[in-house]
Amino acid sequence: MRMRCSFSSLWTGVFCRQLQMAMVSAPEPLRPFDSALLPPEDNHSYYVSRVYGPSEPRSQELWVDVAKANRSQVKVHRILSNTHRQASRVVLSFDFPFYGHPLRQITIATGGFIFMGDVIHRMLTATQYVAPLMANFNPGYSDNSTVAYFDNGTVFVVQWDHVYLQGREDRGSFTFQAALHRDGRIVFGYKEVPMSVLEISSSQHPVKAGLSDAFMILNPSPDVPESRRRTIFEYHRVELDPSKVASTSAVEFTPLPTCLQHRSCDACTSSDLTFNCSWCHVLQRCSSGFDRYRQEWLAYGCAQEAEGRTCEEFQDDDHYSASPDSSLGPFDEDLATTSPSSLVIDTLTTEDDTKLNPYAGGDGLQNNLSPKTKGAPMHLGAIVGIVLAVLLVAAIILAGIYISGHPTSNAALFFIERRPHHWPAMKFRNHPGHSTYTEVEPSGREKEGFVEAEQC
Repeated sequence: MRMRCSFSSLWTGVFCRQLQMAMVSAPEPLRPFDSALLPPEDNHSYYVSRVYGPSEPRSQELWVDVAKANRSQVKVHRILSNTHRQASRVVLSFDFPFYGHPLRQITIATGGFIFMGDVIHRMLTATQYVAPLMANFNPGYSDNSTVAYFDNGTVFVVQWDHVYLQGREDRGSFTFQAALHRDGRIVFGYKEVPMSVLEISSSQHPVKAGLSDAFMILNPSPDVPESRRRTIFEYHRVELDPSKVASTSAVEFTPLPTCLQHRSCDACTSSDLTFNCSWCHVLQRCSSGFDRYRQEWLAYGCAQEAEGRTCEEFQDDDHYSASPDSSLGPFDEDLATTSPSSLVIDTLTTEDDTKLNPYAGGDGLQNNLSPKTKGAPMHLGAIVGIVLAVLLVAAIILAGIYISGHPTSNAALFFIERRPHHWPAMKFRNHPGHSTYTEVEPSGREKEGFVEAEQC
């Protein structure tokens, strides 16, 4: 709009001219808030990610200054800070929701990532990770390199401070962190990234930045039917653009609702989530069928149970309140009681890389006894018991001798896997085709392996 001045008098002319100049030079009125001014969001079904560049104040706000935190809440891990390719398990002070699953234990690795699975195996870098920058870092190269973690009950932070790439020490040190917030948010903070992530070689160690989760299925081995083979399926992965990982940048992942959050049939079936949520009455669980509990979901026939049934029918049907043992075979019962775990898969497996544990059930011997033997007099039963005890002792002795001489056998792996104590740390070593972790113990035995499978 242009204003016309009338110069009927000197005063009105001067005032009009000043007002006209003010209108020309005045800035445009403020516009409504424009969301386009914020960094773009990426919806990954389970998380929404937002990348903040070096020039954005939010990247500085998201960085947790561990040096200024309460010293009693900050711990420098001495083993990880002085070694190469190792990992150690740490217990959180709160339950952290990861893909909807509450986790209390995580595994910190020197390679710039956190393993979120509950079963330690040889392929920690494959899946179930929170990786601000997974690469071949060697904290043992410099005395200034440390791997520290901070837990104040609200946020758990792991910081890789002044760590160097193995074989590329001349490029400088990296300082970055991953923060796990109690509300489920995950923040990657980058303080020092001296080189482009695209230049980091993945020949000796995978190079990744992002999130991943998977589920594990136990299946009978085709070669040994009484044994189990673990097959791992990655059902979701978030991959960050490597070019966005730079000094003083940050990435924030905000969790989205999942089926697992619903605690009732009505809330589950009426959910408007993008997932196809179904209610399993026998497990009292809402799920899409793709989470860490998939083994139970399949073993209890939850997918078939929910077809064509309403919540009222579930409540009136006494069949579903009974024990599910009648609908499960011996193998399914074992699967249903197995704690579900997940790991990721990169490629389709061409061979079975799983360490099998062939063993017969404890009831097998009793089932093989003939009715005549079961009804025999008491003294005959006592003789049979003594003979069995002698054979059992002899078998234990022979097994001990065999296990000590064959530390990588299936029997040795079976007993190692079921030791009552926690494994304090695992060593990372090279393996044909992929990297592997083993326990840091004098024996140096591998605990178990997994079959890789295609991504779901």
